[in-house]
Amino acid sequence: SVLGRMVDGTRRFRVAAALSDVRAALDYLAQLGVDIVLLDIDMPGIDGLTALPDVLAAGNGAKVLIVSSSADEGAAVTVQALALGAADTLVKPGIGTFGGRFAEVLEERLSRLIEPQAEPAPALQSPTSFGPLAAPNDFDIVAIGASTGGIHALCQFLRAIPASFQVPILVTQHLPVSFMSYFAAQLAVLGSRPCEVASDRMRVRPGRIIVAPGDAHMRVARMSDGWSVRLSDEKSLSGCMPSVDPMFESIAEVFGKRALAVVL
Repeated sequence: SVLGRMVDGTRRFRVAAALSDVRAALDYLAQLGVDIVLLDIDMPGIDGLTALPDVLAAGNGAKVLIVSSSADEGAAVTVQALALGAADTLVKPGIGTFGGRFAEVLEERLSRLIEPQAEPAPALQSPTSFGPLAAPNDFDIVAIGASTGGIHALCQFLRAIPASFQVPILVTQHLPVSFMSYFAAQLAVLGSRPCEVASDRMRVRPGRIIVAPGDAHMRVARMSDGWSVRLSDEKSLSGCMPSVDPMFESIAEVFGKRALAVVL
């Protein structure tokens, strides 16, 4: 009820329907279209994460904004929701704490979802549009850097990489260390290839994803028979931990033009 009043109180949005469970929402979406679906995680019957793929399918292009008290930045729920296709997540305040700036933040997130977006990079459209990634002989390694807000793009990117692409993939994603194991497991599913959290001197091998730990920068060093990971905790110019800068610097030094760098 509170969320509904907040939405109706904006100048740009109105509530088309407020429904108590997933089944009712799916029935509604099968008959009437909406632009945005606000979806909670903890609900009677089917939970929001389980329902998310069906809601996206029934929504026929509607963006899904997860609004849940468990959707803290970097939380496992957030990572999984974005991996499953949610457009964004927002932490729902506790009972009695809906005041303050939450209404403004909610309107801002909703506006962001319907504003015209720049034409997406071809790599995020379909597996056949990957261009360079369809020619693995052009590269020896792929290095991907993403902020917390880049998780959704990273998930789309990995989904579109064909299984035949066996070049090693390194990922530096700005997330808390406590979520990295879960995050790696999600990337393994999305990328259809093994994914590990980096450890110092780990070998870089074909057909695998290595993700930087949350408490160290990831670099690559050349060995006599290949490459390996080096971890460090020095202060970065960006102040981020981990930062993409050390990874990209080492990739450029070791691989030169044989590396593909991606920023999300």
